[in-house]
Amino acid sequence: MSAGYAVLWTEVAERDLREIIAFIAGDSPQNALHLLEKIKDEAAALYTSPERGRVVPELHSCGIFIYRELINSLWRVLYRIVDSTVYITAVLDSRRNAEDILLHRLIQG
Repeated sequence: MSAGYAVLWTEVAERDLREIIAFIAGDSPQNALHLLEKIKDEAAALYTSPERGRVVPELHSCGIFIYRELINSLWRVLYRIVDSTVYITAVLDSRRNAEDILLHRLIQG
C-alpha cells in the first residue's frame, strides 16, 4: 500500500486562506470556521488522491498542465503535484479570473 502524498501549503496559499476567512468572519464567524474546515479537509484528502482535481482551464489554454484545482462553491484551491508532495499554491475566488490573478502575482514577484 502506498504511503500517500505529503500535502503542504505555500505561504501564498496560507495568506489567501487567512484573508478569505477574515473577510467572511466579518459577517459570520460561524460561516468562516465552516469554510476553513471544509477547505482544509478537502486539501488534506489530496493525501490519497491528488489526481482527482481538474487541470486549471485558464492555464490549460496557455499550455500549462502542471496545476490542478479543487472547487469548493465560490473557492478554487490550486495545487501542483511534485513527486510525492502536493503543494497547495493558491486559494482564489472562483468569480475572478485565475489567469489574471496568477499573472499579477508573477509580475509583482
